[in-house]
Amino acid sequence: MTSGDEAIRLAEQRAEATRARNLPQFTDMPIPGDTANLREGANLNDALLSVLPLVGVWRGEGEIVYPTIDGPFRFGQQITFAHDGRPFLIYEARSWLLNEAGEVIRPAARESGFWRPQPDDTIEVLLTHNTGIIEMYYGKPIKQTAWEFQTDALIRTATAKDVTAAQRLYGIVNGDLAYVEERAMVGQPMQAHASAQLQRIVG
Repeated sequence: MTSGDEAIRLAEQRAEATRARNLPQFTDMPIPGDTANLREGANLNDALLSVLPLVGVWRGEGEIVYPTIDGPFRFGQQITFAHDGRPFLIYEARSWLLNEAGEVIRPAARESGFWRPQPDDTIEVLLTHNTGIIEMYYGKPIKQTAWEFQTDALIRTATAKDVTAAQRLYGIVNGDLAYVEERAMVGQPMQAHASAQLQRIVG
């Protein structure tokens, strides 16, 4: 198990490559820009302290599986957690399919939304998918660096896949962002669908 001093040393070592990076900034905006770097931009709102470790840009690889697809499939992904000083995180995820050699085949899923921590430690997560699905999750931190969510409501367009429920578990593991997503869809019960481990590239 890593000691506290060793964990701090490793975090400082990782930050050498990421601390000077941030989201692209437009200097002519009449309002403050979003920031994914706690060293720059607006001060983090106190309401976001429970999700502070997530702020940044993360990139890595994962795997998609489900009984109704021919997978498993590898994918690359970048997730951004940013803020503008107000009491919510701005969330964006972009994915791309990879072949066995790790080469990009094509763009894949995209989702965007907001994480909204509440005074009772509940976190509301609102996500919109490019596939025609809107999800509302509720969850809480399960420890200082882990968060768990389940859908409370889900809306689909007429052309979207038949998804009925989802749940997600996020955690910071040895400095990386890892998550597991489970879904109940196309007549199947809740089960693993996607997982990934992403390294911090900003923040």
